[in-house]
Amino acid sequence: MTIDEQLAYLTKGAEETIRREELQAKLERSAKTGEPLRVKAGFDPTAPDIHIGHTVVIRKLKHFQDLGHTVIFLIGDFTGLIGDPSGQNVTRKPLTPEQVAANAETYKKQVFKILDPHKTVVDFNNRWLGKLTGRDWITLCSKYTVARMLERDDFANRLKEQRPISMHELLYPLSQAYDSVALEADVELGGTDQKFNLLVGRAIQPEYGQEPQVIMTMPILEGLDGVQKMSKSLGNYVGINEPPAEMFGKLMSISDELMWRYYLLLTDMAPAQIEALRKSVASGKDHPLDVKKALARRIITDFHGADAATQAQKDFEAQFRDKLLPAEVVAQAFTLDTPTKLFRLLAACDFFPSNAEAQRKIKEGAVYMMAPGSDPPKWERLKDPNMEFSSSKYSSVIFRIGPRRVYQVTFTPYPPKAKP
Repeated sequence: MTIDEQLAYLTKGAEETIRREELQAKLERSAKTGEPLRVKAGFDPTAPDIHIGHTVVIRKLKHFQDLGHTVIFLIGDFTGLIGDPSGQNVTRKPLTPEQVAANAETYKKQVFKILDPHKTVVDFNNRWLGKLTGRDWITLCSKYTVARMLERDDFANRLKEQRPISMHELLYPLSQAYDSVALEADVELGGTDQKFNLLVGRAIQPEYGQEPQVIMTMPILEGLDGVQKMSKSLGNYVGINEPPAEMFGKLMSISDELMWRYYLLLTDMAPAQIEALRKSVASGKDHPLDVKKALARRIITDFHGADAATQAQKDFEAQFRDKLLPAEVVAQAFTLDTPTKLFRLLAACDFFPSNAEAQRKIKEGAVYMMAPGSDPPKWERLKDPNMEFSSSKYSSVIFRIGPRRVYQVTFTPYPPKAKP
C-alpha cells in the first residue's frame, strides 16, 4: 500500500487519531528506515470471556500487524491490581493476583484467534511497574499535575457529587502512561473511554526523552439491538467462544444499517471495499440478506474457521429459508379464555419457573417469536413482557428462549358456557 492507503486502512473506523499527521510521518519514516512501528494496546484482565465488542481494538492491532509493524499485546497484571477508574463513579474493587493470573491466561488464548501468535509480543506490565522504587514513583508523579488529573470527567464528577476518590486511582493513568515509556510505544490504541489515559501517556513520554505516541481511540461497539453498547449483562452480545450456529443466528438478527457498522469495525475489509459493497446493495445488485450472511461468515471464520462458518450458514438456511425447525421443538397446547400477557403465558407453559423470571428474561432480550407462515421466516425479539396474546389473534406461535430452546404453542379458545 501507499502511505495514503495505509493511513486509510489503519484509521478506518477509528473515533479519533491524535494526531493523523504524526502517524503519517511515523509511517513514512518506517518505510524509509525499515524499522517497524511499536504499537501497543493494554488490557487489564478483569473478565475471562471476550465478546466481539472487545475485539474492535484487537482487530485494529491486527491491521498494524498486517502492515508489518510490531504489535504489543500488553496484559495489565499490575494495573489490574489498581483498577481502572475509567467510567466509574465509585472506587473499583481491585482484583486479586490469583484472579489476574487466571484471567490473563484466558485472554492470551482468545486474542490469538485474531492476532498472529508468531508476530505478537505479549508482555506484562508488572515486569517494570513492579520494580519501580519509591523514588521512581515520586519522580513519575512529579511529571503530571493534580489539576490536570482532576480534569478527568470521572474524577471531576465524583468531586462534584462528593464521592470519594482514592489516592491509588490517581496512579492508574500514570502507570498506564509509564507502560508507554517502558515499551517506547509509537502508537497506543484504546477504546473511547480510554482517551484520558492515552493522553497522559502522550504527555509523559517527552518527560523521559521520547517522541510522544500517536493515540487512536476506537468506538464502543453497539450490541445486537443497535442502541446500547454490547454487554453480556444486557444480553445483546456475541461471544467469541459461542458455537458457530449461535453466532450466525445472532448476527443475522442485526439491522441492515448496523450491518455496515459491523463491517467497518469487525472485518479487515478496506474502506473502499465496504463502500463499494454498500453501493451495490443500494443499487439492488446485491441483496442485504446475502451481504449480512457474508458478514456473519467472515466473523465466524475468524474464531472457528471457514468450514464451521459455512456449516453455520447451511444450518441457518435450512432452519429459516426452507422453513424447517429443529427436531427438538416442544409442542404444547394452551387454552386461552381471555387475552394473556406474554410473561404470564411463558410462566404458565413452564418455560420459566415464575412470572418474575419470565419478565426478567424478556427484558434481557432472551425471548423470540416466529409466527407460522411468516414469509420470509424471521425471529422477532420480544421486549414487552405485557404483550397480549389471544386465540382470536394467534392460532399458534413458535417461541425461542435463548439460542436453542424452541417451543410451539397452539392456542385453543376456552369452551363457551352452555346456555341455560
